Amino acid sequence: MTTEHKEEAMDEHSHQDEGMTFTEHLEELRYRLFRIIIAAFVGFLACYVFKEKLFDILMQPLVKVLPEASTMIFTGLPEAFFTYLKVSLVAGIFLASPYIFYQIWKFVSPGMYASERKFIIPIAFISALFFVVGALFGYFVVFPIGFQFFMGFANEMIQPMPSLREYFSFAVKLLFAFGIAFELPLFIFFLARLGIVSSRGLRKQRKYAVLIIFLAAAFLTPPDIISQVLMSGPLILLYEVSIWVAYIWGRERKHRKKKAQEDEDEEDDEG
Repeated sequence: MTTEHKEEAMDEHSHQDEGMTFTEHLEELRYRLFRIIIAAFVGFLACYVFKEKLFDILMQPLVKVLPEASTMIFTGLPEAFFTYLKVSLVAGIFLASPYIFYQIWKFVSPGMYASERKFIIPIAFISALFFVVGALFGYFVVFPIGFQFFMGFANEMIQPMPSLREYFSFAVKLLFAFGIAFELPLFIFFLARLGIVSSRGLRKQRKYAVLIIFLAAAFLTPPDIISQVLMSGPLILLYEVSIWVAYIWGRERKHRKKKAQEDEDEEDDEG
């Protein structure tokens, strides 16, 4: 069986949710993860060509606020080399994000209506867009304010000299945190389509959601109130958007279910 035929068979098989066993679900997951890894690797190779430029872009928010006497350092001989590799990999993941989200949505597609599965490609692109926009928000809004806050502790006796490894780990953690956070409306969309959440339930749980959002922001961001507010603010706004998403799509799900029930009753009457 060719690769194209195998993919078509897997795609068709993934839609037959009721007939899939636990082992078949694991096989489907393995298949999708394999394609995600390949996509990330291809993105890595494409971005490695521009590794120095990408590295400079990632460092800019910190470099702009570093005191004149300060510089970035690396404490291990291979640290700079591996940092270039990691930067290329992260950039490759963002580059391949439309295809990666496409594979994710293909895996969860059995929980969608047949008429909705044809919109998987647009949904995948929207997911990637939200992911990238969230990361850009972190880069252009949170990074400058957060780094300026940290540099405020520098004085004549204390000069910051951050290492490449520490900065990369810190920056990437925030980029992915904001990218994933901005996926909240789409996540709620899927749960609403499955009937797991409703707009009414989300409204009732709003105060608990706000508390969880602030706790998550405190965990994912640096230990300063500015970064936490900059993350929790957009998340609260996205939660409010998610309530409307659940209202619109949950309502449509009820309409479809009611219509299907009416069609079934009509068939019983004719019989």
